[in-house]
Amino acid sequence: MDQSRRRLDTSAIAAIAPLVALLPVWLIAIGLIWLPLNLLSEVSYYFFSSMVMLFGVVLFSRPVQRIVFARMLGARPPTSHELLSLQPAWNIVSQANHFSSNRFVLAVVDSDETNAFACGGHLLVVSSYAIDHLQQDQLTGVLAHELSHHMGGHTVALTISQWMSLPIIGLARLGIWIRDYAQRVTSNYAERYVVVGYFVHALTTLLTAISFLLLSGFSAAQVLNNRIGRASEYRADARAAQMGFGHELLSALRNVDKQQNQKGMRLRPMLSTSTHPPAGTRVAKLEALLKRDVAHKRRSIRRHQ
Repeated sequence: MDQSRRRLDTSAIAAIAPLVALLPVWLIAIGLIWLPLNLLSEVSYYFFSSMVMLFGVVLFSRPVQRIVFARMLGARPPTSHELLSLQPAWNIVSQANHFSSNRFVLAVVDSDETNAFACGGHLLVVSSYAIDHLQQDQLTGVLAHELSHHMGGHTVALTISQWMSLPIIGLARLGIWIRDYAQRVTSNYAERYVVVGYFVHALTTLLTAISFLLLSGFSAAQVLNNRIGRASEYRADARAAQMGFGHELLSALRNVDKQQNQKGMRLRPMLSTSTHPPAGTRVAKLEALLKRDVAHKRRSIRRHQ
């Protein structure tokens, strides 16, 4: 089976649902940004919102993902020492899928957890801990899994949702900061002047309501995205096995499961890995999948003997 071609699966299609849930809140956030701009220019809301959305398409280009988008996610280019472990593993995966190793962008996020995630159209991010503690064959399994997200189209909706989330989170945090600052600055005056007290109360109520509305919509979309994202993780595991890296991925997942059990709780996930199911569950599903594949191959051999 040719694994080098991108083929959207059901998880990629289902990932559109969180975007639909996020869209109304995004339109409100863009409207709040557009209002002051409209006082200085005659740019229409429709044109402004369309340009903001279209600008997000730029995030799918390799140069932008390497320079800008990776930094937005808290990632950085691999050091020369990290490349000694990461590049050979990636070369094996890229060669197995018959494309250049430069087709995708490798990045590293500093973390004390064994983690990795795929984003954008070409970005593959691995934690510094994983690079330092996983063996090369385990790294190939991890990279094959993340590549599977790209091949299945799982990262498209995720990237768009992350772009749409920026103005929502930014305005919500700005509103909370202005509210708290106004309360601190005017606390003394509010006691002396009733009008000031009413004004501050009205302002803080309005900002609290706006921030709550934005964050509630964002949280609802995140919950939906997390539920759908779990299915995409299992599909990426299965696709990595189809690539021929099932046992390597299984070894890496057992390493993660052991790390989690030693800490006595699930590790706190990074922003882009919050959809990851428990490693133990993934280990069990992948073990069952590999056993079925072995049994299927044995039956095929017997039929042809």
